[in-house]
Amino acid sequence: MALFFTLILFTVFCYLIYKANKNTKNVTINSISVSRPNISVSGDNIKILHISDMHLENISVSPDELFEMISKQPVDLIALTGDFLDRKRSIPKLAGYLHALNKTNPKHGIYAVFGNHDYVLKGHNFETLKNTLEENGCKTLQNEHVSIQVNGEKLNIIGIDNYSTRHSDVKKAYEGVIEGCNLVLTHDPNVVLEMENVPFDYLLSGHFHGGQIHWPKPYHLIKMGRLVRMKMVKGLHYHSGKPFYISEGLGQTGVNIRIGSRPEITYHEIS
Repeated sequence: MALFFTLILFTVFCYLIYKANKNTKNVTINSISVSRPNISVSGDNIKILHISDMHLENISVSPDELFEMISKQPVDLIALTGDFLDRKRSIPKLAGYLHALNKTNPKHGIYAVFGNHDYVLKGHNFETLKNTLEENGCKTLQNEHVSIQVNGEKLNIIGIDNYSTRHSDVKKAYEGVIEGCNLVLTHDPNVVLEMENVPFDYLLSGHFHGGQIHWPKPYHLIKMGRLVRMKMVKGLHYHSGKPFYISEGLGQTGVNIRIGSRPEITYHEIS
């Protein structure tokens, strides 16, 4: 009898793991719109495709599948908010995904920041990761910014390096930023709590995976900063009246499963 119940429990466990792994293939495509107060220049909305936390060691979406998901909507730019991989053997795999992104022909290019897992790589291996991004049409930002014209308005794309690994330098990232719409890209959203007096119109981030295992609650995230204790682990939030978004990410870490969360691709419009 004990053996019978053990087999039943084992079968149920295997089924749950199967379903949890299947969830990693069920990508949610979300659309978010935010408005800016005191707009001085009228024009079309700024349209952004946002992908975070690809984690190429544990991703259940192929480059072809990714392209199929994102090829329907034209965008002004693509924002990648870190955690591409953490093993040097995964670096060649990244080119296929960047090729899929480039095939969508974003009007103003692709921009990326690094996450804590990317900084597991050291020295030459990290430089190889960075070069792979740059050589495949992606502008990397490490506490720096670029300014472009989008729909007749100046857009400052401000890349703040990863907060949890102490690579972030908000002041340096903003050096020379004077006017325009400020779009911040960063990996760990906790940095927003140190930006109460820093002007930004929208901030995109990732890092938490929506918990990845978000059942009954993502207790394991408590160690990942104050935002978790404020119950901000995914989606659109506001701090000091300014909007920021936490993506659930496209890949997974550890075991390739999701419970109570889904991989995410997000389209954002800043109006």
